[in-house]
Amino acid sequence: MRQRLNLEMLEQDADIDMTPMLDIVFIMLIFFIVSTSFIREAGVEIERPVSATSEVKESQGVMLAITAEDEIWLDRQPVDLRMIRPTLERLKVEQPDLGVMIQADTNARTGLLVKVMDQVKLSGIEQVAVATREGAG
Repeated sequence: MRQRLNLEMLEQDADIDMTPMLDIVFIMLIFFIVSTSFIREAGVEIERPVSATSEVKESQGVMLAITAEDEIWLDRQPVDLRMIRPTLERLKVEQPDLGVMIQADTNARTGLLVKVMDQVKLSGIEQVAVATREGAG
């Protein structure tokens, strides 16, 4: 009888309550999801122009890319010039302090870069930067 009671007590002691550990894991998961800033990348390789006065800046949030073939990429997909403004307006509703980093290839047309910048400004986004790389211009 005594041996039977000891076995029952051992079985009860062997059970580990996983609830607190799961709570901690879920709280950490929520923390990392909320604290992570979601960065949309352009999705293509760009040969950025060299600038002697370039400055290092934090990521602006959305990356727009203009290739040497005058293609425009947003969020890893090609996009038409006319679709930049509505897409950015929708993203600005989700994230009011949204900024845009434009990566224009060295061989891209300047006129297209200006048109893209106009569409970004017309969407209501004030934080616009053009990506360059450091060098002796």
